[in-house]
Formats: sequence, structure tokens, C-alpha cells
Amino acid sequence: MPSLEKPPIATTTVKWRFPAVHPEGRKYVLIAAALAALALFLGGWFWAWPIIGLTIWVAAFFRDPVRVTPQGPGLIVAPADGLVTMIQQVALPPELAGPHGLGDGPLTRVSIFMSVFDVHINRTPVTGTVRQVVYISGKFVNADLDKASDENERQHIIVEAPDGTRFGFTQIAGLVARRILAFVKPGDMIVAGQRIGLIRFGSRVDVFLPHGYAPQVILGQRSIAGETIIGRLNAERPAGVAQ
Repeated sequence: MPSLEKPPIATTTVKWRFPAVHPEGRKYVLIAAALAALALFLGGWFWAWPIIGLTIWVAAFFRDPVRVTPQGPGLIVAPADGLVTMIQQVALPPELAGPHGLGDGPLTRVSIFMSVFDVHINRTPVTGTVRQVVYISGKFVNADLDKASDENERQHIIVEAPDGTRFGFTQIAGLVARRILAFVKPGDMIVAGQRIGLIRFGSRVDVFLPHGYAPQVILGQRSIAGETIIGRLNAERPAGVAQ
């Protein structure tokens, strides 16, 4: 007689794990830890505790959590963790404009501000081939200001999708940030959500949405790099109120 019991349903589980420290940040963690050990040796716990706290913060700053990127046609995912501070039509920076860039007309720019407490690993918003990586030295005014897009140290990246559409985004240094790093170069093939760079200690990332793409975030919303959908092809712009 056959058994009446149903076979078990196959399941999977995902356990939380403490995020790894990106290799770029490990030397800073070691420096801070060495200073803490020196303070403990010379002055005792009273002097060591603040530097131990600094060591923990540096490790947290360079944390590199695993992200799950949504898949599907016509999606643009967030390149950075942070606060959506600006969504507006703007003229393209010269480095992104022209026939070999994103064209000549204005595009919608979505700006994401990263505080010193956010994850600072940046990820590509789309799948494609890196066509340009242009670094520009500049000032270090508050990255939350609009003029930071034109005056601050910054790095422009253009990615061409398999269908030929070109996407541009810009890493911008801020008051504290003093170094923008790129993990990719022209000719590299990358997939949406892949790590493409890092800005040390506070900054901003701008994403320029091609024609036909509508923002899928609102001002005041927080984004998660590689996960939050910030643009979608042939979609309505969402309505909402930050509260």
C-alpha cells in the first residue's frame, strides 16, 4: 500500500553573516588597530578605547555586504547606498555628452548621497561593456550640493548595454572623501550589481537615466546598491511622500 505522506518540500535558507571588509580597507583597519594597541601599551585602556572605537568604525566603513540584484529587461539598479537627494533634468557633463557618450540633450539625473555610515562600495546599475572611465581632479565641497557635480573630484563611467543603449554615472568626492577608486576599465564586460568602484569616506553618485526611462525612487528615499530599482523603461514615475 503506498504511503499517504507527502514528500518533503525542498527549501533553502539564508543565514545572516557579518559583512566582509573590502581588501581596499584592510590596511586602514590594520593601521587603526596598531594605533589602538600602541595606545593600550603606552597609556592603558583610557586612551585605547577611543581608538578601538575608531578601528571598529573603519572596519564598518569598508564593509562589503552581499547583495541580491533584481533581474529583468529595462531595469536600472542603484549604484550606491544612501539617500536620494536630487531627481532633476540637467544638462550632461561634457565628459558624458556627445556622439560617443550619452548624446547632447538633457537627461534625468538621480543623485544618491552617501554618509560616512553608509556602505561605500559602488556597483554598476546595468549590464554591459564599459566604454569610458574619465577621472577629473577637483575641489572637495559638500557632495550634497548641486555644484559638486561640476566642481568636485569626480569619475565618469559610461556603460553600453547589449542593445546599444548607453548609461552614465558619476562618482563624486565630498568634504571628507579624498580618493575615488575604479575597479573597472574601458572594454570590461560587467553585470548589473557588480562592484565597480569605491569612494573613501563620504561622497555621492549621480546616475543619468536615458530617454524612455522613468525614476522609480522619490526624494528622501534610501537606496541599496545593487538592489534598489531606481529607473525602469517605459514606466510611470512613482508618487510618494517622505515621512
